[in-house]
Amino acid sequence: MSETTLTRMDLSEAVFREVGLSRNDSAQLVESVLNHMSDALVRGEQVKISSFGTFSVREKAARVGRNPKTGQEVPINPRRVLTFRPSHLMKDRVADGNKG
Repeated sequence: MSETTLTRMDLSEAVFREVGLSRNDSAQLVESVLNHMSDALVRGEQVKISSFGTFSVREKAARVGRNPKTGQEVPINPRRVLTFRPSHLMKDRVADGNKG
C-alpha cells in the first residue's frame, strides 16, 4: 500500500484536466463542494455520494474512560463524531485493489 495522500490540490488538478475549467475555477469548485458537504454535516445531515459512501454525524453519550498509564477513571464528555460508511461498490473496489 502506498503512503501518498490525495489532497484538495490533487482534486482541483483532476477537475482542471478532466473537465477543462481553469485551475482557479477548478479549485473554487472543489472548495465549494467540500464546503457544502461540511455545512450539511454540521447541521446533522447525512452526505450520501452514490457508489462512494455515506458521511454522517453520530452523537456519543458521556461515559467513563480510563487512563491506560495510571488506570485512573476519567469522565469523557458527550460529543459528536463523524462517521463514514463506504458503499458496497467502494468496498468491492478497495478489496479488488488487494489482488495483484
